[in-house]
Amino acid sequence: MTFIDPMLLDQQLCFALYAATHAITRCYTPGLKALGLTYPQYLVMLVLWQDDALTLKALAERLDLDSPTLTPLLKRLEASGYLTRARSRVDERALEIRLTDAGRALRERAEEVHAEVARQSGLPPDAVARMRIELQKLSAQLKGIGDDQVWPHAG
Repeated sequence: MTFIDPMLLDQQLCFALYAATHAITRCYTPGLKALGLTYPQYLVMLVLWQDDALTLKALAERLDLDSPTLTPLLKRLEASGYLTRARSRVDERALEIRLTDAGRALRERAEEVHAEVARQSGLPPDAVARMRIELQKLSAQLKGIGDDQVWPHAG
């Protein structure tokens, strides 16, 4: 039996995910640039196309980002005319994010970008679906680990 050193870079799941994330993001970049979006802005738009009129807090939770990270993205999207930000009529402390007509219309063009990235991946849709499900399970399993955890034998 051959020993495989688990500390080799190519044996690390974290590095495989990191490299895949960068490859996917690079693949999206030309199409999103044509739409005037960065990849993080695209993620914001995906959430809003699914659930329009979210609070900043709900949007931040959905994207697993904090408000200070999300706010500049939203300001740029608002300046582009894709969304509005306004205080909630129900709770003045909450900031509501809503798509504009232009933001809703952008979805159709973004679908073309998504389809091209899927085509370039060369993966059949069922393989992509299985991979996505496994990654979602992994994310759920690991959520919160490391936040305040004390590792045995550390230090």
